[in-house]
Amino acid sequence: MKKTAKILFILLAFAIILTGCEADISVPGEVGQDIITADEALKMIEKEDVVVVDTQKSGDFEDQHFEGAVNIARNDITTFGPYPNMLADASKVESSLGENGISNQTKVIIYDNNNNMDAARLWWTMLVYGHDTANMKVISGGLNALEEAGAEFVSGDYEAEAVEYKAAEKNEELIATKEEILEQVNNPEDDIVILDVRTADEVSEGVIPGAIHINYVENNKDNGEFYPPSYIQRYYPDNDITPDKEVIMYCQTSIRAAQSFLALHNAGYRDLKLYDGAWIEWSSDSSTPKGMLSGAPAEPSAQDGS
Repeated sequence: MKKTAKILFILLAFAIILTGCEADISVPGEVGQDIITADEALKMIEKEDVVVVDTQKSGDFEDQHFEGAVNIARNDITTFGPYPNMLADASKVESSLGENGISNQTKVIIYDNNNNMDAARLWWTMLVYGHDTANMKVISGGLNALEEAGAEFVSGDYEAEAVEYKAAEKNEELIATKEEILEQVNNPEDDIVILDVRTADEVSEGVIPGAIHINYVENNKDNGEFYPPSYIQRYYPDNDITPDKEVIMYCQTSIRAAQSFLALHNAGYRDLKLYDGAWIEWSSDSSTPKGMLSGAPAEPSAQDGS
């Protein structure tokens, strides 16, 4: 996939040189398949057999959640060792999904109330363990968008009929290690880029050397919904993150980074990795180099907030 994307990119660049015209950078994957609007979600729920997953903390879920939703919180799919919020092992993920009525063939619609980050993290986790992307959708804007769309909400607990979920072998191609990043820092390759999605205050205290900074909230419009793929396809290339490159992203514990992963995947990017140990692992190791950022992300060349 990576080699094919590079060939497409080279051909496109050559065509631009010959014609002298501007052109959008081609993306290797399907576009707009992972994120849906609240209206689209409600139509799917009405017509199809789906499981709606609320990824709020259990207490917040009990206060308010979409009627009929099950609850899979961050703690149900992560572990706190050796660093916070790292990917849980297959058995824990299997239990969390199966106990909530999710099998390998289940269509799942996911939402949160946290800037799309926890919904994206569950989506990424299921991707790592082999769930078909055609059967996973994240609701853009989460709970607030559902409320705006007229969804019914309830409070209290719920019951779900347990089923069996069998995780596939962990897809290591979606996960970057500290050693991988150290190799990139020491011997940079032009076709690999490191993306830091933390806040300006966080990155002011240090970054992985060579990282490009784009706060994950830049993927969201003011109302909390994701920007459409057309916007992402302009904004990220303007900041040297193009679909022909391998993009390794991280934040403090790589929960927010999963949201950027989803935004890019939805825009057709496919050579993506999450550094799961994230800045906490990197900064806690005195032997790893730390750098400082210069400048701010560029504005998109053509905004499309539709």
